[in-house]
Amino acid sequence: MWYHRLSHLQSRLHDLLKGGVICQALPQPTFKSLLPLAVRWHHTASKFLTCAWQQHEDHFELKYANTVMRFDYVWLRDHCRSASCYNSKTHQRSLDTASVDLCIKPKTIHLDKTTLFFTWSDGHVTKYDLNWLVKNSYEGQKQKVIQPRILWNAEIYQQAQVPSADCQSFLETKEGLKKFLQNFLLYGIAFVENVPPTQEHTEKLAERISLIRETIYGRMWYFTSDSSRGDTAYTKLALDRHTDTTYFQEPCGIQVFHCLKHEGTGGRTLLVDGFYAAQQVLQKAPEEFELLSRVPLKHEYIEDVGECHNHMIGVGPVLNIYPWNKELYLIRLFKEKHDMVNRQWNSSLQCHIPERTLTYHHFVSGTSIEHRERLM
Repeated sequence: MWYHRLSHLQSRLHDLLKGGVICQALPQPTFKSLLPLAVRWHHTASKFLTCAWQQHEDHFELKYANTVMRFDYVWLRDHCRSASCYNSKTHQRSLDTASVDLCIKPKTIHLDKTTLFFTWSDGHVTKYDLNWLVKNSYEGQKQKVIQPRILWNAEIYQQAQVPSADCQSFLETKEGLKKFLQNFLLYGIAFVENVPPTQEHTEKLAERISLIRETIYGRMWYFTSDSSRGDTAYTKLALDRHTDTTYFQEPCGIQVFHCLKHEGTGGRTLLVDGFYAAQQVLQKAPEEFELLSRVPLKHEYIEDVGECHNHMIGVGPVLNIYPWNKELYLIRLFKEKHDMVNRQWNSSLQCHIPERTLTYHHFVSGTSIEHRERLM
């Protein structure tokens, strides 16, 4: 199965949840197996949840918590959390994956309360908590939202009255930081007030959130309309809706902006919820959402100004989604910096991608979803 090719990937370790079950094994006389193997459904019952499993020739099938899951035996053996197979201090695998027999099967399986015990042909015993299996199964991941979000347009965001964090509380208290991060993760934007207008204070604030990433611009930098770099952001020209660093192989996840000085009119920052716009595309033109999430574009940055000579290319679709649950997690949108990857003639996926990108631009550019803020 697929895990034979992906068994080198690490799994995430989740907290184990405990509960009580009464075990009773019963045959399933009406089950029609697709494999030439004598198999039985094994059933358990508890006050709240029922559990049933079946041992197939090449995989283990489990019914628990209203979820039907299928596990490759190689995957199960490779994810053993015993002391000899897994280092709980480093959360790293000790077992050599290449040593696992690709035709491995358990000799016996039994349940004690909410823990399944697999005894393998070499006598090694692996135990799996039922809730751990649900969380780590492909079927369980399909039902799980990794990052809950509140999608917003201008009206929704204004009505939400999301409070800004005070700089002192943000820097000195866990509660201040927690409230800021909650707003940021839910809405994708958050504000800190009363920050002294210096780069040093901005850097201190950024380091409170995460590590600062080194880029071709440095870690922290000033920019103004002086044309000192080969980027429209350094001019007086208006910037259309976009995401930055699309030309990085891994675009930045968090950006911190601080307006240190403002003279004259204008200069308000335009903010748009790209996830809200993507949801509109998914609802009104699902076939275009599919194309935007499957077809890669080349995002390119070319700079030859003064002593700055940079040429960077990042490749990826406009909408990046997790393949198991279709959840959107990243947007690459900067129409001035993306180009079409050369395609095979009459490719059914790529032939209309420029128009599909314009469709997303249309939803992103709607004034009803714009929020403008002066970062002073």
